Amino acid sequence: MKSQPVELIMIAGDDITPAEAAWYSTAKEVTDERLKRVPALLKTLVEGDGPDGLPHQVPFEHTLISFRVTSEIATHIHMLKHRIGVSISSQSQRYMELRADDYYVPEDWPEDLRDYGTGLIDDAFRHYHYIIKCLEASGIDRKRAKESARFVLPYATQIRYRVTFNLLSFVHFQKLRNSDHAQVEIHLIADEMLRLVKEDGHFVNSLKAWGL
Repeated sequence: MKSQPVELIMIAGDDITPAEAAWYSTAKEVTDERLKRVPALLKTLVEGDGPDGLPHQVPFEHTLISFRVTSEIATHIHMLKHRIGVSISSQSQRYMELRADDYYVPEDWPEDLRDYGTGLIDDAFRHYHYIIKCLEASGIDRKRAKESARFVLPYATQIRYRVTFNLLSFVHFQKLRNSDHAQVEIHLIADEMLRLVKEDGHFVNSLKAWGL
C-alpha cells in the first residue's frame, strides 16, 4: 500500500507577517511605503545584512502552517526527531484497535520482495487481532489488550497525524528532511509539503529569502 498524500489544511499569516513583527521591534508603523520593501526586508532578516550584521529570524515564528499526513511508523519517527517549534498530534494505537490494517511497503523494492514483505506484514496484523481476542478471553481488560497487542505490529504500520509548523520551523524541517541524505519516504513528504506551500502563495517571498 502507498503512503497517502500530504494535505495542507491551514495557513495563518503571509509574507507581511514577519515583516510586521520585525517593524514592531523598533516601534515603526506599517505604511504602504514600507510594504513595498517587504521582499528586501525578508532577505535581510534571513541573511543578516542589516545594521548589526546579524540575522533576525524570530519574526518568521509569527506564522502557522498545518498539514494532515498519513505515513508508516518508521517515517513518523523521522517527523518527530530534531523538531524545533513543531507540534504533532498522532492517531492513537493505544485506545483503538486498528481495523483497516493499513501499511506501506517500500516502492523501490523488487516485486518479489514487495510480495514477501506484504505477506509478513499481513501475518503480523492477523496475529495482532488474534492476540487482542486471546488477551480479552484470558481476563485482561480490552483497554490493556489493545495497548499491548500493538507491540507485534511492524514499522510499516500506517498512522495519521497532524503536523503544525511556524515558518521558521518549517524551513528548518525542509533543510533537514527535503534532502537526498534523508530517508526516501520523509524526503517525499517534505517535498510535497513545500510544493503545497508554494502553490498556496502566502509565503512566496519568504521562501525565496530562505532559498527554497
